[in-house]
Amino acid sequence: MKHLIDIMELSVEEIQELIALAEDIMNFPEKYREKCKYKKLATLFFEPSTRTRLSFEAAMMELGGNVLGFSDANSSSSSKGESVADTVAVVGSYADIIAMRHPKEGAPTVATMHSDVPIINAGDGGHNHPTQTLTDLLTISLEKGKLNGLKIGLCGDLKFGRTVHSLAAAMSRYEGTELVLISPDELKLPSYVKNSYIKPNNIKYTQTTNLDEVMGELDVLYMTRVQRERFFNEEDYLRLKDSYILTAEKMRNAKADMTVMHPLPRVNEISTEIDKDKRAAYFRQARNGKYIRMALILKLLGVE
Repeated sequence: MKHLIDIMELSVEEIQELIALAEDIMNFPEKYREKCKYKKLATLFFEPSTRTRLSFEAAMMELGGNVLGFSDANSSSSSKGESVADTVAVVGSYADIIAMRHPKEGAPTVATMHSDVPIINAGDGGHNHPTQTLTDLLTISLEKGKLNGLKIGLCGDLKFGRTVHSLAAAMSRYEGTELVLISPDELKLPSYVKNSYIKPNNIKYTQTTNLDEVMGELDVLYMTRVQRERFFNEEDYLRLKDSYILTAEKMRNAKADMTVMHPLPRVNEISTEIDKDKRAAYFRQARNGKYIRMALILKLLGVE
C-alpha cells in the first residue's frame, strides 16, 4: 500500500489490521510517541476543513513528527495557477507523506502520479473520503463490538455525501449488512454506488423518505448534513436543508443500544439535546479519527 485514495483499495483484512493498530494506540499511547520522530506530514487542503485537517496534524504530532502545509487554496500557489501535479511534486521533496483535500473529484489520484511520497485522500469533492470511512468503521467496531450483521441507516444527503458513498461501499463487504437509505427523492444515493458495491455483494437495502418509520429497526443511524457547498441552486438547498432533524422525541422509538453517528460538522440535523444521550457517538467518532489516522500514517510510512 503506497497511497490511500479509495477505501476499496484496502482489503477487509487490511482494514482489520488498521483497526487493531488504532485500538493498540488508544490503549498504549506511550509506545507510539516517537515512532515518527523526524518525519514530516504535509497537509494540502484546497478546501476548508476543521476536524479532518486537525486530526491529521494531531495524529502526526502524537507520533512525534512534524507538520507543514496550508488550509486554504488562496494561501497556496494554486491561486497563481499552479497545477496539483506541480504542487505535489514540490511538496513531496519537503515532506515524507501528504494528506490532501480537494474540491475536484479525482485530484488526489492525479497527485499520486506525480508524487514520490505516500498520498492520503482527505476528501475529493463528492467522491471519496477514505479516512473518514476508516474512522466510521473503527467507531462501529468499538460501539457495537462487530462490523457484520448490522442494520445501518444512512440519512440525509446521500447524493453528494462522500462519507456515505465510502461507508456504503465498505460495509457492503461485511456479511449480514443491511442498509436503509433515508433521503429526499432529490438526494438519493447515486446509482453507481448501488450498482458497483451494494448489488454485486447482494446486500439487502431499502429506500425511504421517512426516518420515523424505520427508526426502531436500526442498529446504527448515520446522519449527514445537507451540504450547501455542493448545490448549484440556493433555493434547492434551502428547501431541502431541514429534511431530517433528529430530536429526543424521535429517539424514543430507537433501540436502547442504537448508535448515532455523524461525520460532522452538524448544522441542525441533530438536536443538541441528544448530545448527552449515551447512544450519541459522534464526538467519540471524531476522537477516533485521530487514532485511525495515526495507524494509517504508520502503515504508509512502513514504521514497525
